Amino acid sequence: MPLLARTVTTPLAIEVRRGAVADLAALLADRRISAGGDVAVVVGPGQGEQVVELCRPTLDSADVFTVTGGSVDSANELLDRLRRRHYDAVVGIGGGKTIDTAKYAATRYGLPMVTVATSLANDGIASPVASLTHEGGKGSYGVHMPIAVLVDLDFVEHGPDRQTQAGIGDAVSNLNACADWELAHEVRGEPIDGLAVTLARTSAEALLNHPSKITDDAFLTTLAEALILGGIAMSICGSSRPASGGDHEISHAIEHLWPGTSSHGEQVGLGALFCTWLRGDVERFGQLARCLHRHGLATRPADVGLTDEQFVEAVRFAPRTRPDRYTILEHLALPADDLRNRLGDQLDALRDHCG
Repeated sequence: MPLLARTVTTPLAIEVRRGAVADLAALLADRRISAGGDVAVVVGPGQGEQVVELCRPTLDSADVFTVTGGSVDSANELLDRLRRRHYDAVVGIGGGKTIDTAKYAATRYGLPMVTVATSLANDGIASPVASLTHEGGKGSYGVHMPIAVLVDLDFVEHGPDRQTQAGIGDAVSNLNACADWELAHEVRGEPIDGLAVTLARTSAEALLNHPSKITDDAFLTTLAEALILGGIAMSICGSSRPASGGDHEISHAIEHLWPGTSSHGEQVGLGALFCTWLRGDVERFGQLARCLHRHGLATRPADVGLTDEQFVEAVRFAPRTRPDRYTILEHLALPADDLRNRLGDQLDALRDHCG
């Protein structure tokens, strides 16, 4: 009998709204994650502690662990602490570093993990990947997808705008990642997952064309949903392909050559814009440029503190960061002089879209 359907792994619950945190204990009980609130709550140095105080009256059986750094060492230290008692689940509260640390430790210990996001800086809130630093730099580690995802817009609203801007860059870069994946499929016969592409691209399209500002609930909800769907897309296909293409290679190169230049989300947004220009998709380039400019993200190397020459160097180095990945950068394999010319043409074109 032919296989007529497939099973898709998703979180049991996804809630994006104001006041979601106050209902955390009820969600844990209703979804049979933890009836008695015997959970390990992991918080970072940001808004996590404030969230804990809000939840504490209904989670009096929980233990609270504070983590810093977002490193493999901090995740292993958390793992050692978790082993001292039985827990029903791990609840990671905070931003990307805290959530990734909790995801890694929970996976190693074999516990379900609940994400409570207080910022929308990247797609890690629902992805099966933890990005953690180690002695050699930064690595991506396969982990279990969160069993539930909560995004409380009250906390997102009061966080720094730059975190939300970073999330926008990360989400819309999926458009380039999907185009790169389709290119690899066409040129090299790389298998492609249509459902993963559909989720990643459609959610990014919704954000790209959203008319509201980052201060509006409607826009923040669309951004949160785009980041969550990007994470689910990665889980469906078993890799970061629908959310990571030449854009991420450029960002990894910038991080390697000039650490601390800018946020990951802003760099992948800038990388996606340049890759789209290299691809010759003028219409998509204009849409992406206007979106990034409208929300205050970088559209030129100078916007992230790089000279044009440094950006060209990063683009040349980029393929070395993911030797197994085929993108528009590997496809064209342009020498430095050609990259300089293409960048100059892009900067001229930006004046028509961004002024």
